[in-house]
Amino acid sequence: MATTDLIDLAIETSKKAYVPYSHFPIGAVLLAKGGQIFTGVNIENASFGLTNCGERTAIFKAVSEGVLDFEELIVYGETDKPISPCGACRQVMAEFFPQDLKVTLVAKNKSTVVMTVKELLPYSFTDLE
Repeated sequence: MATTDLIDLAIETSKKAYVPYSHFPIGAVLLAKGGQIFTGVNIENASFGLTNCGERTAIFKAVSEGVLDFEELIVYGETDKPISPCGACRQVMAEFFPQDLKVTLVAKNKSTVVMTVKELLPYSFTDLE
């Protein structure tokens, strides 16, 4: 699937976000190497610490299905500039993605910034070898 199609899917997915407190929907689309697609949205909770981001929702869905090989992550937010993942999402990306995995960040006008996991979290906490 082309990146532009994944961006459109991320925008459509964001409409399913559960955001009664922030009113700030996020849509994420994770493309696995086998072609499988996992979507995620942010899911808020009155106890804010229990809120989950769209990126982590998509990653956790994939991992819970036994999928661990990925090609690309798209993250859409209703922001003027391409959305920036939070630190927790960056650390989860570092856990499950290769350092060179393409992460496309998308704004509401569909402008993008393409980065790698390593660029998002250059000195990540990873398995100590």
